Amino acid sequence: MFDHIEFGTSDYAASKAFFLKALEPIGMVVISEGPPGVELSADGKTSLCIRRIEEKPTHLHLAFVAKNRQKVEAFHRAALEAGGKDNGAPGLRPNYNGKYYAAFVIGPDGHNIEVVCHESEV
Repeated sequence: MFDHIEFGTSDYAASKAFFLKALEPIGMVVISEGPPGVELSADGKTSLCIRRIEEKPTHLHLAFVAKNRQKVEAFHRAALEAGGKDNGAPGLRPNYNGKYYAAFVIGPDGHNIEVVCHESEV
């Protein structure tokens, strides 16, 4: 299990706004912010750290867990409203496994952001 993930962004304000809006449906909030950047968490145990950098960052795939499929759908809507580009609408991904329900968007720096639920529909 990760304690934290840190990555750079070439447009700090845009990335901070995007991630706050897109990940709000799964409970991500700012837990600290300072000169190097912002730290977000949904559980207070693991965190996502967005850092200011000068150069264009390497593209990442970041996947977050949702408690239910409605949160996956809410993430997708919020991420698109925040300026993300659709990279896979909410739905089952049977090529992964029978319960893998996910949505994907491309964020401001080209990162592929995913939210996935591993639970059966209730």
